[in-house]
Amino acid sequence: MARVVGSVVSTQKDPSLVGRKLMIVQQINSDQQPIRYEQVAADTVNAGIGDNVLIVRGSGARLADGSDQNTRDVNDCTIVGIIDRFDK
Repeated sequence: MARVVGSVVSTQKDPSLVGRKLMIVQQINSDQQPIRYEQVAADTVNAGIGDNVLIVRGSGARLADGSDQNTRDVNDCTIVGIIDRFDK
């Protein structure tokens, strides 16, 4: 889980990132408190700054946009959902 805290604009980037919206996310715990560090994530769900989101990393992040598995992709973190609420 993470909170979107900003966005990144990059005109020069790897071709696999062209056309992707890149967001800065801060990992959070279930109490919505920041943990760990900020990182850049590709956004597949049109999240906005301040949204709490679900993120995936590694091979799951590379496959999250539904593109061909054989395509070279440098992405290692992807936003795959927007969290509506936390029930504890």
